Amino acid sequence: MNVNFADILRDTARRHGERPALVDGDRRLTWSEVDAAVDQTAKGLAAAGLVPGARVLLLVANSIDFVASYLGILRAGLVAVPLNTGLTKPEIATVTAHSGARLAIAGPGLADRLEGIRTVAPGQLEGDAPLPLPIDPEALAVLLYTSGTSGDPRAAMLTHRALSANVQNLTELGEDRMGPEDVVLGVLPMFHAFGLNAVLGWAVATGAALIVEQRFDPEETLELVGKHGVTRLPLAPPALHTLLGRADLRAALQPVKVVLTGASTLDRTLADRFEQVSGHFVHQGYGLTEASPGVTTTLGESEPKLGSVGRPLPNVELRIADEQGEDVEGDDPGEILIRGGNLFSGYWPDGVDGPDAKGWYRTGDVGFLDSDGDLFLVDRLRELIIVSGFNVFPSEVEEVLVAAPGVREAAVIGMPSEETGEAVKAFVVPQADTTVDVAAVREYAEGRLARFKSPVEIEVVDQLPHSVTGKVAKGRLRESGR
Repeated sequence: MNVNFADILRDTARRHGERPALVDGDRRLTWSEVDAAVDQTAKGLAAAGLVPGARVLLLVANSIDFVASYLGILRAGLVAVPLNTGLTKPEIATVTAHSGARLAIAGPGLADRLEGIRTVAPGQLEGDAPLPLPIDPEALAVLLYTSGTSGDPRAAMLTHRALSANVQNLTELGEDRMGPEDVVLGVLPMFHAFGLNAVLGWAVATGAALIVEQRFDPEETLELVGKHGVTRLPLAPPALHTLLGRADLRAALQPVKVVLTGASTLDRTLADRFEQVSGHFVHQGYGLTEASPGVTTTLGESEPKLGSVGRPLPNVELRIADEQGEDVEGDDPGEILIRGGNLFSGYWPDGVDGPDAKGWYRTGDVGFLDSDGDLFLVDRLRELIIVSGFNVFPSEVEEVLVAAPGVREAAVIGMPSEETGEAVKAFVVPQADTTVDVAAVREYAEGRLARFKSPVEIEVVDQLPHSVTGKVAKGRLRESGR
């Protein structure tokens, strides 16, 4: 296994150096050119005086610049902290302080969201300092902000070993695995684990060409599919829903061999409708940031089952356990536990709540295995809300809402959404003798939260249901049909 994840790029450049690697609008790079750009970035970072292990924020949209910056950070022995480009200035300030980052790389129009940290544009780093010696594969490579079992925002610590193991597992899949002849659409955000290491990382490992797109647009996306002969189409479920409105969908997807999703739960009805309209079965996968991210997939199965998220990837172990951690019987549901080299090393900075002494990690998700070993997801133990594949932590939204004018108490839950999978719904209780202006609360929240975190529905209630310990009983809010 490669010691530094960026070494995988060196191997690919040696094998497929003159093949197309990245297409970003009018910009095109071969794998040799990508390797050279990564080298230049790494040497510039080393010349900037950053020592191995230093954290670097990466606030850059999908682009060649993101790829060169991300892999350059890793090659320099530094730690990449990719950030959602939709985050607000206060949210970024929180991450900056928590991560202890020393430098930020910001794309066009994004630098003004950063303060209190040295900020440079992609490609602005210059220098020719020597790169560090090979590092321990257990060295930290990436901090990805996600959620732990407490529901609070936390940073998963992904090592070079974990990133490399994930792409190795993917390359060992059967006939559905990616190859150098493939053309992959790179529209899933690269600051997200799926886009970062199940799309970009896998393409880097195989030498497949990656067509980079900053954001999904049904017309532009289908145009790129036809123009570049895209063979692999990884999309989030909301994008699949949007594409169903295209009358020319079947013809537009003619070059495509594989459609796959995995950023959030795929509704069975949506998957069935998409196959009927487009002629393409939608392959599913299950993963989480803490697994870098791949756990299961239907890729490689001769007869994948509708509603299943497939079987464990090569070298990944999975079991279903009860509250005591004992295996459940038959196909009873229970918590999903996973083990493998692709797992994270706990949460930043001290590695807490990682895999146990035997290597097993409790995912907080509930599912069951059928007699063939296919996994079906049932629910989530934690309160996490997933909007378009992005994590939303209720406590973070609630903290903003209770500071809004006239609000005394707030509770946030997820509700089904055809467009985004889930959406944020808020319940707010007015302060005594006060009337809550819903529009004012919405405006207040939208000024402090990324768009995907902001409540799409705000309901004013006289009181919230509470448990005997004083905690808001969100299950009762859901059961009430609100």
